[in-house]
Amino acid sequence: MGEIEQRPTPGSRLGAPENSGISTLERGQKPPPTPSGKLVSIKIQMLDDTQEAFEVPQRAPGKVLLDAVCNHLNLVEGDYFGLEFPDHKKITVWLDLLKPIVKQIRRPKHVVVKFVVKFFPPDHTQLQEELTRYLFALQVKQDLAQGRLTCNDTSAALLISHIVQSEIGDFDEALDREHLAKNKYIPQQDALEDKIVEFHHNHIGQTPAESDFQLLEIARRLEMYGIRLHPAKDREGTKINLAVANTGILVFQGFTKINAFNWAKVRKLSFKRKRFLIKLRPDANSAYQDTLEFLMASRDFCKSFWKICVEHHAFFRLFEEPKPKPKPVLFSRGSSFRFSGRTQKQVLDYVKEGGHKKVQFERKHSKIHSIRSLASQPTELNSEVLEQSQQSTSLTFGEGAESPGGQSCRRGKEPKVSAGEPGSHPSPAPRRSPAGTGSKKHTYITLNNLRYQEEDHTANMGSLTGSPHLSELSVNSQGGVAPANVTLSPNLSPDTKQASPLISPLLNDQACPRTDDEDEGRRKRFPTDKAYFIAKEVSTTERTYLKDLEVITSWFQSTVSKEDAMPEALKSLIFPNFEPLHKFHTNFLKEIEQRLALWEGRSNAQIRDYQRIGDVMLKNIQGMKHLAAHLWKHSEALEALENGIKSSRRLENFCRDFELQKVCYLPLNTFLLRPLHRLMHYKQVLERLCKHHPPSHADFRDCRAALAEITEMVAQLHGTMIKMENFQKLHELKKDLIGIDNLVVPGREFIRLGSLSKLSGKGLQQRMFFLFNDVLLYTSRGLTASNQFKVHGQLPLYGMTIEESEDEWGVPHCLTLRGQRQSIIVAASSRSEMEKWVEDIQMAIDLAEKSSSPAPEFLASSPPDNKSPDEATAADQESEDDLSASRTSLERQAPHRGNTMVHVCWHRNTSVSMVDFSIAVENQLSGNLLRKFKNSNGWQKLWVVFTNFCLFFYKSHQDNHPLASLPLLGYSLTIPSESENIQKDYVFKLHFKSHVYYFRAESEYTFERWMEVIRSATSSASRPHVLSHKESLVY
Repeated sequence: MGEIEQRPTPGSRLGAPENSGISTLERGQKPPPTPSGKLVSIKIQMLDDTQEAFEVPQRAPGKVLLDAVCNHLNLVEGDYFGLEFPDHKKITVWLDLLKPIVKQIRRPKHVVVKFVVKFFPPDHTQLQEELTRYLFALQVKQDLAQGRLTCNDTSAALLISHIVQSEIGDFDEALDREHLAKNKYIPQQDALEDKIVEFHHNHIGQTPAESDFQLLEIARRLEMYGIRLHPAKDREGTKINLAVANTGILVFQGFTKINAFNWAKVRKLSFKRKRFLIKLRPDANSAYQDTLEFLMASRDFCKSFWKICVEHHAFFRLFEEPKPKPKPVLFSRGSSFRFSGRTQKQVLDYVKEGGHKKVQFERKHSKIHSIRSLASQPTELNSEVLEQSQQSTSLTFGEGAESPGGQSCRRGKEPKVSAGEPGSHPSPAPRRSPAGTGSKKHTYITLNNLRYQEEDHTANMGSLTGSPHLSELSVNSQGGVAPANVTLSPNLSPDTKQASPLISPLLNDQACPRTDDEDEGRRKRFPTDKAYFIAKEVSTTERTYLKDLEVITSWFQSTVSKEDAMPEALKSLIFPNFEPLHKFHTNFLKEIEQRLALWEGRSNAQIRDYQRIGDVMLKNIQGMKHLAAHLWKHSEALEALENGIKSSRRLENFCRDFELQKVCYLPLNTFLLRPLHRLMHYKQVLERLCKHHPPSHADFRDCRAALAEITEMVAQLHGTMIKMENFQKLHELKKDLIGIDNLVVPGREFIRLGSLSKLSGKGLQQRMFFLFNDVLLYTSRGLTASNQFKVHGQLPLYGMTIEESEDEWGVPHCLTLRGQRQSIIVAASSRSEMEKWVEDIQMAIDLAEKSSSPAPEFLASSPPDNKSPDEATAADQESEDDLSASRTSLERQAPHRGNTMVHVCWHRNTSVSMVDFSIAVENQLSGNLLRKFKNSNGWQKLWVVFTNFCLFFYKSHQDNHPLASLPLLGYSLTIPSESENIQKDYVFKLHFKSHVYYFRAESEYTFERWMEVIRSATSSASRPHVLSHKESLVY
């Protein structure tokens, strides 16, 4: 033993002082006894490529070995790590912490077990210890070298520059190039050397701990971060890869994510032989349950992946370790497998309670000694992520190096560490629990509505409300797919997660300041005149308008300048016509805010002459007339952009990727129409001011003159605006539809889209209908790579008749649409929905009759539908089977489009018309609101933007992108009742099913304005329902 003691141990190699270990056991709890018997030596390969030998009793469970490794590393947050090894069938598996080691590792002398990161948290700031972050950084470095973490050249160079900074310190070009020549971090590194050196120059003064932090900040945004691919096939035989992450189960084709199933949507996981099954929670509007099926190489591969999924779900979604189910007396089915160890919440709670000591350590590859923890560092490190270079910091997620080229490692001697010797101690890693017992045939474990089962080999995902550290919030919402090849502007987060529009986003309390009664006192000091609040509305909406202009003039332009994807002619048409507007409105906003400051008396000049806004409006609207030439160019720019996208696949991909950035919270072409929309807002504001002021008021004359000026401009541009809105809407719908080649043709006008149930031989089936002035399309939605709607049929409106047929078919709100070649029966969700469709379809039929000829066919990928109603029913049955069975069909390599208005209508089972869209354009609003959840106590101040039937939430008006969004279609707008005990003024309530939100405005005027604009989104314009306030409180 003397010889062994002289060898370096893991603790001494990392510079850790000898101690008695760190125990995570509760007070009074004793560690489980270490099994006696023969010791077996197991080689462990650490993340820094050294090998250690640990001696453990051969009958000991896997937890003993993992505890021994964590204890010698002095690793407090060991629960994020695991041990993986190749089993006797050469399949790489995780060491089961509850099963005896000898039953898992058959020939320990010939097996090298790897100590690696197992659970990758959604945010690296949840890792409290510098040592933990260092080990995560080593894992990223290893994944880069092995080709697992694929990324583009810029991303790879930025990552390596942080690794170099942590290893050799501040920039020295000669030393950098010498170091890069000796160390290969990725294959084909030579081509990136100049870019790595350039980035490294920007990290001067950065400590190794800060470098680790920045490395993880960049890496976590990459699509392949923490991903281990498991080959499989879908039902159609298409080769894909499955993976599991903190959010749920992911589907990849190659290195491109094509689908994601969030834990909240998964009801049960199971496997039967080689088939891996995911049962989703039933759709609210569908009677059937979706079961997705994937075929893997063997039962062992399938079971291994099933276990990983069970562990990830438990670690990230449960609050505590699942308890073992008592062993049945007679029979049992399935596996006794369960997750063992602390959940992430338990780890976070333990570390926050301070039940550990900070440990100094030495980095193996670093020439710099880091002995301090990042815990004391400011969180502003987050903001440094991509500020390395304003010229070349466009971060793209795409195909990366595939061939492994790991760094040559120095293998040290192998010190032996006995886990059974008196010197060993309980680990700071997972809390010990006895191995569960159970028979091999069929067992399932139930915990908090969560059931894991095998042979049915299933894992039922309970309805958990989510842990506080993992949110399903889509900050653009939410469970979506991060696409490949996303180009990011500086400081822009590539986090593109999206959530189903059914789930109200902003489910978490963000780190926003909470306010309550102190705001009321502040409000009382402000003017109470209605004109002041109208002027303030001009200011708040102008801030949002400027941010929208910056999407084009700053974000889009900077991204375009880094990519050679847009023709020069198109650049010269777009940007020179937006930059003068941005400059003008920046000055306009300053003037408005200065006037408001005088009005409020903040500048010690509360003079009566300053309590008006008409003169400022008149002056600037007259100035806008000089910019009319630029406004006329915007429609031309929109057409040129769409034509360019149609003719260039590269430009199409470029614009699509830009739309998936957080800052582009609306479709890109919508921002091109913003200046035209803004003129209408000025007109509405001035109309309200003229209506409010008596003719004798000092501000009346200026307001009336400004109104005359803006009315003239709007009248000149009105025709162009209507044409462009329809043009923009057709192009938006084209992105959501599969099977249409020429949707956008001259003369075609969009009228209504929405969800209806179509009657077929299998009963009522949900379909998405699109009504134009010449044709009616019906489609179905599948969880394909792109989440688009597939066209199943078209009904030309020429010669169509429509009749109500509730009595004939016995289906409420039922209609029969009789075309010249086909008839279909559809049912709406309510009487009012049916009336809207009847009204719009009859109007469209009248328009089609007035046209000179029937509508052209445009389902180029399908033959004309000449079937009889019976044949059409059979075709529908086939397509419905397609929908439920082929949910992993890879129809197109396009990004996830799960949060568009079409999907909202599908989930909420409602419809929206072009008239509604036009009204929504006019009813845009911005400002501060206080928000409260149903069961929370305090109020949270948020900057809220209402546009496009949606509320977008920001921490402040200075933020570049929203925290979350809340689509309002289907929501009810009410005033809280006395029983809800709100006891505040100017409060309105939004609720949809179980989702309830309360919002407080600062004044009666702003309360009425928010009610007005939200009412326009929650109730249709075509059929207004005037209800008494006292009767229903529903608007």
